[in-house]
Amino acid sequence: MYVSARDDLKNLAALSTDDLYEAVKERGGLPAHVAIIMDGNGRWASKRHLPRVAGHRAGRHSVRACVTAAGRLGLEVLTLYTFSQENFNRPAAEVKALWSFLEETLAGEQADLDRRGVRLTASGDLDQLPAPARKCLQGAMDALAGNTGLVLNLALAYGGRQEILHAALELCRRLQAGELAPDQVDEKVFAQGLYVPGLPDPDLLIRTSGEMRLSNFLLWQCAYSELLITPVLWPDFREREFLLAVADYQGRERRFGALAPGRESSRAREGSSIWDAARWKRLLRVKS
Repeated sequence: MYVSARDDLKNLAALSTDDLYEAVKERGGLPAHVAIIMDGNGRWASKRHLPRVAGHRAGRHSVRACVTAAGRLGLEVLTLYTFSQENFNRPAAEVKALWSFLEETLAGEQADLDRRGVRLTASGDLDQLPAPARKCLQGAMDALAGNTGLVLNLALAYGGRQEILHAALELCRRLQAGELAPDQVDEKVFAQGLYVPGLPDPDLLIRTSGEMRLSNFLLWQCAYSELLITPVLWPDFREREFLLAVADYQGRERRFGALAPGRESSRAREGSSIWDAARWKRLLRVKS
C-alpha cells in the first residue's frame, strides 16, 4: 500500500523515542554530516520574560540532545553554528556572556563528550576569540583529539564569506610560493584552504526558529545540502525533532542537478523543506 511522505513521518512521530531511533536507522540513507543554525534563543527567553542569556543557557540542553542523537545514529559530523562574525555586533555584555558560557559549557561537557567518543573541532577565525575562551577550546580539542566517534564541529567567530576569502588567500599563497601550478587548481585543491579541510559537505542543513536564510553559514559547503526549516525555537529542539528531521531527509531524492534514472524531471515531491508550525504540532503531538 502506498504511504505518502507526510503520512510516513506522522507514523514515525507516533513511535516511542527508542523505536523512532530504530526506525530511522532501518530506513538507511543516513546523512554523513548534519549542520544546524541554532536560532531562536533570544525569542525563547523573551516569551518567558527572561534575559537573552537565559535562552542561550537553555539551548545547551538542545546541543546535548543533538550530539546524543547524532552519535547514536552513527553520523560522522555534526556542525553547530555557535557564534557568527555578525554576533560580534551584539551588545558587549551579551558577547562577553556568550564567551563565558562557551568556557562553562566546554568544561562541563568535556567528560561526557569523551565518554561518547566525540572528537571536537572548530571552524572560524579562532584568533578573534578572547584568550580564555580560545585556551579552553584548544584544551578541549586536544583532550578529545584521539576519539574516533562523532566529529562535533563548532562554528565560532565564523562567516561563510570570510572562510571562502581565507581559502582564496591560502590558494594565492601556495601559487605564489610555487607549491601549485594554476592548472592544478580545482575545487578539491581550493577546499584545502577551508577552516577545517577534510570534512564531508553537509548533507542536511537544519535551521530552527523558522527564519528563511543561510546567515553566512557554510556557503561553500552547502552548495547541494538539503534544507529543512522548522519553526521550533532552538531551546525546544531535542532528540525527537532531530530524528524526524533526519527521517524527512531520508525521504528526499537527491539528484545534484541531474535526473534520477527512470524519473521525469517534473516529478512532484510531497516532502517539504519548510515545516510549518501546524505540521510540527501534528507530528510531535505523540511523545514518548
